Amino acid sequence: MRLLVRQFSTTRRVLSHIGSAPIKYTSEVQIEHANEQFSLTDSRYFDKTTLKVTGPLGNRTMPIEPYVKLAFNEPARAGSEHELVVSVADSTMKKQRQMWGTTRALINNCVIGVTEGFSATLRFVGVGYRAAIEKDKLVLRLGYSHPITMDIPQGLNVSVPVPTRVLVSGIDLQHVKLFAAKIRQWKKPEPYNQKGIFINDETIAKKDGKKK
Repeated sequence: MRLLVRQFSTTRRVLSHIGSAPIKYTSEVQIEHANEQFSLTDSRYFDKTTLKVTGPLGNRTMPIEPYVKLAFNEPARAGSEHELVVSVADSTMKKQRQMWGTTRALINNCVIGVTEGFSATLRFVGVGYRAAIEKDKLVLRLGYSHPITMDIPQGLNVSVPVPTRVLVSGIDLQHVKLFAAKIRQWKKPEPYNQKGIFINDETIAKKDGKKK
């Protein structure tokens, strides 16, 4: 009988370099790691400190795990970029390794958000499908018996350059993507007639209907 032997590698585990890559930002961005609790009411954040990122478009805050270390490097010469290096106390621990890259990505998103911002474009494909801004609310007409009225979340900018396009923008990537997904939920793209609400360059493979 043939025995199956599991092979174990003796080589050192290769860690992701995402976390160790420095975050570069200009002098118009201010990053402050405050030694204060991220939340005084939510127990999930009692042991987490607060990172504040301020830029031309606004400001963001995010929690920092106690084992995450932040090193701020001043620019070598006038006019060059600042650098923020993220590290963890023990990179051999799985949880810390995972949060290393995640924390670096979230901080980088904060920097991009307060300098450039994020946006999502929704395309309405279908006869009579259209949108409009009425009384500071987003109104969708998607072939139902009544229009759909959506409140625009605080911190987001929503515009309708043409009736079949909705532009959602803001400094928080998660909020932009979440609201775009809520709009899309009202008329998901379907594969037979390829109608619905599409986000950015989203496409869907066309399916042929059942032939009699």
